[in-house]
Amino acid sequence: MGKTYLESDTNLHLLDGKTVAIIGYGNQGHAHALNLHESGVDVIVGLYNGSKSWKKAEKAGLKVLVAAEAAAAADVIMILINDEKQAALYEESIKLNLTAGNYLAFAHGFNIHFGQITPPDDINVILMAPKGIGVTVRSQFKAGKGVPCLLAVHQDPSGDSESIALAYIAGIGGARAGIIETTFKEETETDLFGEQTVLCGGVSELIKAGFDTLVEAGYNPEIAYFECCHELKLTVDLIYQGGLESMRSSISDTAEYGDYMTGRKIITKETRKEMKNVLTEIQDGTFARNWMLENQINRPFYNARKRMEQDHLMTETGKKMRSFMNWPKK
Repeated sequence: MGKTYLESDTNLHLLDGKTVAIIGYGNQGHAHALNLHESGVDVIVGLYNGSKSWKKAEKAGLKVLVAAEAAAAADVIMILINDEKQAALYEESIKLNLTAGNYLAFAHGFNIHFGQITPPDDINVILMAPKGIGVTVRSQFKAGKGVPCLLAVHQDPSGDSESIALAYIAGIGGARAGIIETTFKEETETDLFGEQTVLCGGVSELIKAGFDTLVEAGYNPEIAYFECCHELKLTVDLIYQGGLESMRSSISDTAEYGDYMTGRKIITKETRKEMKNVLTEIQDGTFARNWMLENQINRPFYNARKRMEQDHLMTETGKKMRSFMNWPKK
């Protein structure tokens, strides 16, 4: 089991006298910047000229500079833009503005692990990855709570990278929920695998397959949407709160019996074999290479599939059903 840390293992004051540059002000960027700022850390937001987020960050009371200037002024530089854009940003705005002993930080290890970014040996390279989306990182912080975080050190010429990473995580509230030590390799490969086989790819296809099966059998799309999509949140909330055992103790015995009887018919040996194939393609760099190439040719597969998903009957049914509900809008 990986080494774990609690809030008592961190020292936020290690960031005293240091400037943190948050490059990007999107989902994660806004949460990190605001949480650190409210924790008393000296924060700069780095954006490009003309960014729609510039005024938004300034209105929130944050200092904003172009990315190159922010990097040059900072001791800790956290890159929080899309994976596929990070290498170009690093070459254009960060590489020449690094000073020996700086801390180059990431919330996902993709670009370091797959060699898209190779910092000099005199730069500390660290990872602080909240296991939750930015809005949750922000909302939990405001509620006096936190989102669990992963921590990894790739390069440590200064000898204190772990302590600085722990201080940063404390600043965004993650230490309140616990910190797990990992590596850039482990974080990257498990994150990609989880997204593709379970959290996004697996769940999306399972929901659509269930919806399609019911509709093709003559059931109303609205009923199929409720049974295969809408109610998923209720189940996931139970799992989130107490694991599979909590979910199974809360559902009916009929539903639990169906769980045991049917789950392995859906997730078969062949499915598990494909999961292993997906993991292999992540580990050997096939997925990373394909994703980088997809971006170089303007995302033809990505854009085509996005259009197809928008045209799916469940998408239209969902929009219709959610228009009747007030709580999802909030």
